[in-house]
Parts: sequence; structure tokens; C-alpha cells
Amino acid sequence: MADYSKLVEGLRRSFKSGVTKSYEWRRKQLEGVLRLLDENRDRIAKCLKEDLNKPTLEATMYEIDYSRNDLVDTMNNLKEWMKPEKVKKGLLNIMDTAYIQREPFGVALVMGAWNYPIQITILPVFGALAAGNCVVLKPSELAASTAQLLEELIPKYLDNDCVKVVNGGIPETTALLKERFEYIFYTGNTTVGKIVMKAAAEYLTPVTLELGGKSPVYVDENSDLSLVARRISWGKLVNCGQTCIAPDYVMCKKDVQDKLVEECKKAMAEYYPDPAKSEDYGRIINERHLHRIKKLIDGSGKLAIGGEVDESQKYIAPTVLTDVKPTDPVMQEEVFGPVLPIMPISSDDEAISFINKGEKPLAMYIFSKNHDVAKKFLNNTSSGSFTFNDTMMQAGLMTLPFGGVGSSGTGAYHGFHTFDTFCHKRAVLERKHGGEGMVAIRYPPYSEKKGSIVRWIMKKTPNKSGLRTLVPYFLFGTIFAVLFKVYGFHNKIPFLQ
Repeated sequence: MADYSKLVEGLRRSFKSGVTKSYEWRRKQLEGVLRLLDENRDRIAKCLKEDLNKPTLEATMYEIDYSRNDLVDTMNNLKEWMKPEKVKKGLLNIMDTAYIQREPFGVALVMGAWNYPIQITILPVFGALAAGNCVVLKPSELAASTAQLLEELIPKYLDNDCVKVVNGGIPETTALLKERFEYIFYTGNTTVGKIVMKAAAEYLTPVTLELGGKSPVYVDENSDLSLVARRISWGKLVNCGQTCIAPDYVMCKKDVQDKLVEECKKAMAEYYPDPAKSEDYGRIINERHLHRIKKLIDGSGKLAIGGEVDESQKYIAPTVLTDVKPTDPVMQEEVFGPVLPIMPISSDDEAISFINKGEKPLAMYIFSKNHDVAKKFLNNTSSGSFTFNDTMMQAGLMTLPFGGVGSSGTGAYHGFHTFDTFCHKRAVLERKHGGEGMVAIRYPPYSEKKGSIVRWIMKKTPNKSGLRTLVPYFLFGTIFAVLFKVYGFHNKIPFLQ
């Protein structure tokens, strides 16, 4: 087994030198990532085509430019994000300075995923660098062409003393997880997520786990089914269904199911007239995953659309299964492929009950013309994200945190949230080296008078906020500050004795 202790210790020495903490260093690394993306567009798209048969437009929209836009937002806001964050203060600290200082953790391990091997790898890497960390990047070996490209390019664009790429499979990952890191960011499945968390527990290392799960869709009977079918079909079939927030299964009433299937046929035929020959339709990452998905199709529901499989091409046609039961194989695990199961239910209450019996999903999608229906699901379920009348679009809004809950993950990123994830929020209180001010009442010997003052200061009053609360505190604090400035020490004020 490989030994990465020297690699990690080298990065730790670089971090301890303080070089990564300056704005200038961080900005330079972000500029390097930007040049990497801009100068290698064609090579990146070519590798994504080799790994996933990813269409050029999908490679551009969901990988290169998606990452680039988040990166530019980070570059534009980095100086502001690095500033101390002021916090509210109570009466006892009215004359103090209090703020949150965001600091880098140290050496971070970023473990990428194969389904979006540029986006899911680059976003946390430049977020970690923006926060001032050193990084070990472990791309997914399943997207081999992209992993090799990153191993080649990153040393050309980023600080080699602070960023390292480790390629390989399970042995290399296992060896890396034996090392001590200050932060671990993993994207992948729940099984490996548990392994990562156990390894992190050895050193109490904080983690972000971006996992997955069965993201449900509920379609209300008053929905525009033509619109719904287009949006669900798009979300399910982008990247050949290999998207962690793809709609995993649909719940609707029986009569809605039949109409929805007809609309899905139209939408899928419009998107991919001949999917086996379409340049716009991806492929399954490898034969193992293809065989897994094929078993889910064979053992579940009724085949309503598609179902064709070509193992030699790693091809599975856009597929819809109807009359699916909760006990069917396709409902026992995340599909992660171009297969849409539809499970008939009798009501929205039944749908909510079914969702709540399972693990908390990464995403949830509700379609209805009635906003109260959306609110009902929102208030009675839990998921990493919630989208009303569309699929997957929440991930494109960088001001929203992207992450799971429960078995679908812990922590979040995108935009500022990526920067924040890789920062330790250090609490800072600055006091003057001088007069004790009001805090003198903390010292023994205690008295009833001191107790009365403490209780008055600490007492909270409901339904009062803002200026009305601050004014008496400010006046009281100012009076005390003046008195202590004049008298110099607390025992000259009789009522504090």
C-alpha cells in the first residue's frame, strides 16, 4: 500500500509557513484555476466524451462554465468574504470588539466523483484554496481520462507546494484515508461516505459528505402534465441519469400516471429521436453500473418506455416503468441511470408518509398549480433541497447551499457556502487593557446588589427588539464607562460592594 505521509507532511509544512493565508496567494490560485478551464476547454470536453459520452453542450454548461461561473463569483467576492464578520453584542460587551474570523483549517482532502468529474472536483478545490488551505485532490478513477488530465494540468496552473493530485483506485484511497487531514470533502455514495466518516473519526477530522439517495417527485392531478413531463424527462436523462439530484422516482395517482407516460413519450422523443445514435445522449460509466441498472429494470413494474440495453456501447435507452411497487428492486436503491419508476399512490398524504418512511433524500420535487400542496410537502418532510415545479434547477443558484441531510449527506457548498465550508469560524473578543467597566460585578465577594444588577443585565424581554432594546443598554453602559473612567477602579463605586 502506498505511503502518503511525506506528501501530506510536505503540504502541512507549506501551510504552517503562512503562505496560503494572504489574499494575494489565494487570488493567484483562483486565477490559475480560471486559466486551466479557459485554456483547456477542448481537452476537457474530449475527456468527458471519452469517460461518459458527455455531449459537448452538457460538458460546457454543466461542467466547464458551471465551474467557471462559481469561480468568477468567488474571485469577485473573496476580499469581502475574508473580512471579519461583526456580531451583535450585549450590554456587558458594549465597549468591546467582537467578530468572527474565518481561518483555513490546514490540509484538506478533496475526493471527487465520476459523474461530473470536472464540476464536482474543481468546485471544492478552488473553494478550499480560496479559504487558504492546502489541498490533496483524489479524482475518481472511474472517469479515468478526466482524472489523468487533472493530474497533468493542475501542477501547471497551481502552487505545487500547496496542491497535490493523487490518482488511483481503492488502494490509493484507503492509504490516503489513513493520513491525518484537517478537513475531508467527499462526493459519492453513502457506503463509501460511511468509510470516509469512520476514517475521519480517528482524528476527529471535520467532513463534508455529498452523497445521494432516492430523490422523490410528486405530481399533483391539477398539474400541466406536458410541462411536467418535459421537466422531469430532462432532469432524469441529463448525463444519462447519472446525477445525484436527478428525479429518482415519481409518485402520482393512477389516472395521472397513464397521462404522464404519454407526455413523457413525447418529451423523450423530442429530446432524443433515436437515443442510441444521438450525439446528445450519454452513456453509463462502466459495465458494472450498467448491469446493476439492468437488473433494476428487469425486476420492477411494467415497461412503458424504452428498456433497450446494449452492453457493448454501455447504452441504456430512456426508460419509464409504471405500476411500480414499494417492494420492487428499483425502489430499494438509488437508480443513478436513465430509468424513471412511477409508483401510483392515492393521495399526497400517502406520498408524504412514504417519503418519511425512507432515508432523507438529497432533493425533492413537487409539481402542482396549488402552492398549498408544495407547502404541505415542505413542512412535513425533510430533504437536502426542495424545488417546486421543476427539477435540478436549484443546483444552479449559487446563493443556495447544495448538500444533503441524514444519509444523503452532511455539510453544503456552492458559492460562498464552499468558502465557508473550508473555513474555521474563530470567535474573537477584544477588550481594552484598562478599566474593568461593568464586568467588575463578576468578581467575588458576591452581594445581593451585584446579583440584582446581573439579573437585570441578563434578563431578556419577549417581543422587544432593535432600537428600543439597545437604547437603554447603550445609555446604561455609557454611564458606567464614564464612571469607571473617572474613578479608575470598581471599589470606588459603593453600590457594587
